[in-house]
Amino acid sequence: MDEPVFPDKSQPPTDADLTIVLGRAKRHWDNIRDHAQETNPDASPEWKFYTKKSGWSFLLRGKRRNVLYMLPTGKRCFTVAFLFNKKAVQAAEHAGLPDDVSEIVRNGPQYPEGRAVRLDVTKAADVKSAKKLLAIKMES
Repeated sequence: MDEPVFPDKSQPPTDADLTIVLGRAKRHWDNIRDHAQETNPDASPEWKFYTKKSGWSFLLRGKRRNVLYMLPTGKRCFTVAFLFNKKAVQAAEHAGLPDDVSEIVRNGPQYPEGRAVRLDVTKAADVKSAKKLLAIKMES
């Protein structure tokens, strides 16, 4: 893993910090974040600092489970991540996702609580895939 974009635990990222780091991809960040919050109105947005190695991550926390994670990774790029249970993985196989996204779901690391699905977002097509993955997550 590369150095975290926001490694200082004492300073959570601001919207201005995100704009500097993400550049034009900030509009994709806002699109996914806003869509996730609109479709999960009871979910709470928060910035989380897990470790110095990973730095700050954005988390949308639902009442029963975490909805999604977003991690700024550099200029014009960020990662959106989900934790899929078996039902969500099976649903993703039949969801008509692009081949590269289906491969990410199939080959994501498996943990006791589910499969990690991490999608790098750099373009509008990635936003569409992220929204589809979010819908799968919420239906499972």
